[in-house]
Amino acid sequence: MKVKEERTDPLNRIALVSTPWPLFSRPSIQLGTLKAYLGTQFPDLEVEAHHFYLKVAETIDYRLYQVISERTWLAETIYAALLFPERFEYIEKVFRREASGHPLVRKTGLETLAPQVKKVSDAFIDSTDWGAFGLAGFSVCLCQLTSALYFIKRIKRRFPDLSIVIGGSMFAGESTWNLFRVFPQVDFVVNGEGELPLSQLVRHLSDSRSHEEIPPIPGIVSQKAASNDTPVSFSQMETLSNLPPPDYDDYFNLLKTFSPQKTFFPTLSAEISRGCWWRRPQGAAKYSGCAFCNLNLQWNGYRSKSPLQVVSEIDKLTTKHKTLSVAFMDNLLPMKESGDIFTGLGKLSKDFRLFAEIRATTPRHILEAMQVAGTHEVQIGIEALSTRLLKKLNKGTTAIQNLEIMKHCEELGIVNVSNLILHFPGSDLPDVEETLRNLEFALPFRPLRFVHFWLGLGSPVWQDTSAFGIKAVSNHPNYAAMFPPHIFSSMNFMIQAYRGELGLQKKIWQPVKKKVRAWKREYAELHRGPLRTPILSFRDGRDFLIIRQKRVGAEPSTHRLVGTSRAIYLFCQRHRSLKRILAHFPGIAEDRIVPFLRMMVDKRLMFEENGRYLSMAIPVRPASRPPQGR
Repeated sequence: MKVKEERTDPLNRIALVSTPWPLFSRPSIQLGTLKAYLGTQFPDLEVEAHHFYLKVAETIDYRLYQVISERTWLAETIYAALLFPERFEYIEKVFRREASGHPLVRKTGLETLAPQVKKVSDAFIDSTDWGAFGLAGFSVCLCQLTSALYFIKRIKRRFPDLSIVIGGSMFAGESTWNLFRVFPQVDFVVNGEGELPLSQLVRHLSDSRSHEEIPPIPGIVSQKAASNDTPVSFSQMETLSNLPPPDYDDYFNLLKTFSPQKTFFPTLSAEISRGCWWRRPQGAAKYSGCAFCNLNLQWNGYRSKSPLQVVSEIDKLTTKHKTLSVAFMDNLLPMKESGDIFTGLGKLSKDFRLFAEIRATTPRHILEAMQVAGTHEVQIGIEALSTRLLKKLNKGTTAIQNLEIMKHCEELGIVNVSNLILHFPGSDLPDVEETLRNLEFALPFRPLRFVHFWLGLGSPVWQDTSAFGIKAVSNHPNYAAMFPPHIFSSMNFMIQAYRGELGLQKKIWQPVKKKVRAWKREYAELHRGPLRTPILSFRDGRDFLIIRQKRVGAEPSTHRLVGTSRAIYLFCQRHRSLKRILAHFPGIAEDRIVPFLRMMVDKRLMFEENGRYLSMAIPVRPASRPPQGR
């Protein structure tokens, strides 16, 4: 291993780089946050943040970039073809398979895309004086592995003495194994969040020390530490209260250089919290958090900013950059503080367009505050409409809770872009049958997107394969096409493959895929025309209720509920247990209430699960009616 020569000049300038393929319409929160924090620690340090993926998007066409950035394997093949041109034939097979359902990508082709991307990438690399920097840091998250490695390899070839540090979700724990041996161009890896480790590294490099003289830094894996099998550690901030707002000036400065036809209003990336509060010790459970998830390997615990800090930060960022779209990048919003945060945002008198990821147990009053604040779109951790399967996924939720929050989003006009996981290892025919039954009740609401389960390195499923019927795990075969054999066999990649009833899973879940496709067609058909009224809705006549069900190819069906029937239906706008219903209507006998509830379920006007009932119709004018039975 080559020993780096000792620096003789102080480190006063560093570069932070984000390579393709993050969403082009958002500045990198990793770069923005690190630049802002380093600015507070080193006032004399010049930090350049290169959101280079934006330049690639502008070059190849925004629509084409968008399609590629949303599909991991498509994204990784393009720079893989530049990294290992001798493997182009194998890489192109992966590209063609992944592009088969996307005409724009298929029409362009890898043989056209790769040279386009190479030209703009090499121009950036060649026009930048990397020798003026004492350190270059690369953020490497999903879809950025091959692109980052291409940049690092090309830059290091020309500037071998430039220190290279990488970090991000693609390099956590097991994924750092053997990295320095197969990619010796990398000098340091940040394990976990980067503020404290990177600050320490900058301090040591500023002391003009050689790499060999730098003492162990918590949260930093070096070539020396890796060769000594030093345990990988975390070093993260105890609180997020000292974090300044992200610095996105470099992203917006780059955008200003584009022609008027290529400019747009970006969505600002923001964060309220880090980690996942659901990923915590849970009694005698074998694991914590969702069984399939490996998104939180880079965090230790859960921390969140105060509501005042969040509201102030969003106000300052949107005022500075004159844009109103904000995407919260949290894996999970804090439950207690969310109400105050969105209430505060709603009081700013700004017409926000917000996106957030939330849990299915998010209370109705928080959803209402989010809607008032300007939340246009959410991704809910639904994942399944079978309570049996939700238990296997360790979601801590039930099908009736998922249906209820889907209904609330439909009523509040919040677009729900959530997923339905298919082929989860260990799922069985009863899981599928329950899903199909419950899908019948979900049809009035915005369709879920089905996604095929993929095995993430370090996830609970990966750690305890036998519990999920998995016989063997390995790197995903697509990596074998993209990387030479010695690299493929020497590294643990974030996306894994496995053996264990894959054929059976594909077979039994086929009816669900068919049902979801039909759901999407019917939902679109029933929402055509100028009046986008709900598929299943009701109008309240004070002492009677009229329910309207829209149907494909037929006139809507209507139902009238009078007196107590109306009152029970309104009381179950949130799911209620039979015991609670009986207690709320003490003057009515159980043998009168239960048949009514069963009739409503038979007509798909209510949903029942384990003695709990949920009315499925939503009010035509929700704002005019006070909440029932809060």
